[in-house]
Amino acid sequence: MNTNSRSKWHPFEVVGLILVVGSLLILLINPNSLSDFFNAIISEVKPIVVDVFLTSEIGIAIIISVIFGRIIERLGFTDGLIRLFVPIMKWLKINPSVIIPSVYNILGDINAAGKISGPVLVKAKATIGEQKIAVATMIQSPQSFATLILGIIALSVFNINAFPLIIFSIFLPIIVVPFILSKTIYRDTRKVELEDLPRFTPKTRFLETIFSAAKEGAELLFLTIIPAVAAVFFFIGALRFLGAWDVIESSLSSILIFLSIEPSTGIVSILAAPTLAVAQLAELSGTIDPRLVVGSFVLANSGLPLSVIFGQIPVTWAESSNLNEREALIAAIIGMIIRFLTACILAYFLTPFLVG
Repeated sequence: MNTNSRSKWHPFEVVGLILVVGSLLILLINPNSLSDFFNAIISEVKPIVVDVFLTSEIGIAIIISVIFGRIIERLGFTDGLIRLFVPIMKWLKINPSVIIPSVYNILGDINAAGKISGPVLVKAKATIGEQKIAVATMIQSPQSFATLILGIIALSVFNINAFPLIIFSIFLPIIVVPFILSKTIYRDTRKVELEDLPRFTPKTRFLETIFSAAKEGAELLFLTIIPAVAAVFFFIGALRFLGAWDVIESSLSSILIFLSIEPSTGIVSILAAPTLAVAQLAELSGTIDPRLVVGSFVLANSGLPLSVIFGQIPVTWAESSNLNEREALIAAIIGMIIRFLTACILAYFLTPFLVG
C-alpha cells in the first residue's frame, strides 16, 4: 500500500480547509473585513517601506554605506583591523575576524556589515561558532555612525558625560561579548596566528569597486532589506487589526521603564529606527528623568530594530557566510538579549556617576 496516498489528510490540508470555510463565512457575514484587514496592513507597512527606506535619506544611506565599506576595505581597513586585534583575540583563543562586523557596523550599516564581513569570516576560516559570535557581537554596535553622533548630542543636552558611556557600551563589548560567548554558548573557537590568515584587501580596480558597490548596495536595499521590513511590519499590522498590538505595545513600555529605558524612544528603537530614536531623545530635555537617557542611548546604539534582527540579518548572513538563516537568527537574538541586559546594567549602575 502506498503510505503517501493522496487520499490521506495532511495537517496543512486541514488548516487550508479551515481557511477556505472561514474566508467564505467572513465574505458572507462581513464582506468588508478582508479589505479592512489588508488596508490595516498596508497602512502599517507603507510608512516604513516608502517613507523611511524609499523616499528618505535612510535608503540612500544604506547604499552609501556599502560603497564606503567597500572603499575602506579596498584601502586595507580590514587587514589593519586584523593586525590590531590579533594579539587580543589570540590571548582569548578566538579568530580575530569576529570583531570585523562590529567595526563595519559602526562605520557603515548593519546590512552592509554582514555583506562585507560574512565573506571575510569565511576566508579567515572562522568556525561556525565564531561566525555566530560575530553576529551576536555585531548587535552590540550602533548600526550607523549617525546614530552614535546623534546619541552623543542627546547626552550633551542632558549634561551626561559621553566618554565613559561610549567606552563601556560600545568599545568594551567588542572584546567582552566574544569572550563570554566563547566560554559559554559558542565554545567552537580556536586561536589563530597572523601567519595563518590570508590578506583580505581585494585587488579590484578602484572605479570597479565603487560602481560594483553601488550596485551591491541597491540590491541589498531592494532585494533584502525592504522585503524583510515589509514581512515584519505585516505581522505588526495584522496584530494591530486584531486588537492585540496595543496590549503588546503597552506591555513593552512597562518592561522598558522597569529596565530604566525611556519608553517612547525605546519603542522607536525596537520597532522603527534607532537613529530616529536618539534624535527624538534630544527633544525630550526637561520632560523626562535623565536617569532614563543612559539606557535609551545604549539600546539605540545596537543592531535594532526588530526588522533587522528577524528579517535582514538572517537573509544577509545566510547569503554571505557559512550560517543558515536559523543559526544567524538565533545568534542575533542572543546578541539582542545581551544588549538589553547591558542597557539595564549600565542604566542602573553607571548613571549615578554620569548624571549630576
